[in-house]
Amino acid sequence: MNLYELPKLEFPKLKNPSINFPKFWEKQIFWIIILTVLISSVFGFVGGILSGSNLKFSEIQKLFEMPATSIQQYTPQTTQETAIIGVVKTFSPAVVSIVITKEVPIIEQYYYNPFPEFGQEFQIPQYRQNGTQKQEVGGGTGFIVSEDGMILTNKHVVLDTEAEYTVLTNDGKSYPAEVLARDPAQDLAVIKISQEKIVNNQGSFTFTNFPVVKLGDSDSLQIGQTVIAIGNALGEFRNTVSVGVVSGLGRSITASGGGLSETIEDVIQTDAAINQGNSGGPLLNLKGEVIGIDTAMVQGAQNIGFAIPINYAKKDIEQIKASGKIVYPYLGVRYVLITEKIQKDNNLGVDYGAWIIKGEGGEPAVAKGSVAEKAGLKENDIILEFNGEKITTENSLAKIIQKYNPGEQISLKIIRDKEEKTIPVILGERSE
Repeated sequence: MNLYELPKLEFPKLKNPSINFPKFWEKQIFWIIILTVLISSVFGFVGGILSGSNLKFSEIQKLFEMPATSIQQYTPQTTQETAIIGVVKTFSPAVVSIVITKEVPIIEQYYYNPFPEFGQEFQIPQYRQNGTQKQEVGGGTGFIVSEDGMILTNKHVVLDTEAEYTVLTNDGKSYPAEVLARDPAQDLAVIKISQEKIVNNQGSFTFTNFPVVKLGDSDSLQIGQTVIAIGNALGEFRNTVSVGVVSGLGRSITASGGGLSETIEDVIQTDAAINQGNSGGPLLNLKGEVIGIDTAMVQGAQNIGFAIPINYAKKDIEQIKASGKIVYPYLGVRYVLITEKIQKDNNLGVDYGAWIIKGEGGEPAVAKGSVAEKAGLKENDIILEFNGEKITTENSLAKIIQKYNPGEQISLKIIRDKEEKTIPVILGERSE
């Protein structure tokens, strides 16, 4: 017998001659042998790897596992990136979303036949109101400035006196909000949410404090400085972060929205994306200080947004804490700031100052009953100086007057009919 040949197996004959068992088992044994050879080859190959590389089975097993510790925390690559991540983590909890809800009419469609006398079926659609329902009609952003729940936002966000306002915090909690005051001159407002009461086993209670932001100094801003905007983008994406730089300072814009249209002076321009819904959110520096309140964007432009300097809001906050309202000194004149072009076009004697003229809609140049009228100011007077401070396009009358309080006496240097005069004025009060 050849050593490389397998011995032939003989099977006993069975009684049933219709089944050929020898041929059946010959085929089965052939495939069993082939399978045995293949399995031996595989284990031999694996054994060779283990012996050649000195790897233990437990080490091989680790190659096919994904331990939780393998997902490492991201490490910032630059000091600027570290600062941005730190600011967002620290102060995002103090940024809130403001939801505006209001009773709106339910409009239903119905059909009627206007010509029943003709016997024809004319069905004309008409609409009618069928009650009202409370519905979300808008949203904005704010940020908490005191541990007891005082929030700073834009006036146009909470302008509707018939609406209800709800504040959503970063941890998902919801609070009804009360509007404390709306700034009469700036697009600023202060609202309030109530602290949660915690009662212990003895029956005494304490209040939880809200996280707050830090207020910086907007007078020290530099063009090119990195800034971070956080807000409720599009009223849907809460605590959205965008980063940019201070693109300009001392801008004057005419902003409109929420039924409000006004000229805002001395605002910060930034290329950090300020989307609809970001209104009222904070603009922060890399130290985590709020240096502006996001208020407007240019439609159709690429990342041209504006923020009110935080130093204007500090006075509002202090007045709310002291008296519960926001007041401004009031003079009572309508004016335009004189430029070289305005001087030439109108043959004026000076190229600076505030020229007192009627409004575009015919509104009087000097408000009736105002302190300006009592002091004797008239249409076409030009105010050159306010308490010794020169009035220019960069240093407007509106900007200067905000440095004072109602009831203070100041002096106005004016020119009338080419003659200079000094007029004493006691400033009035302007509130919401």
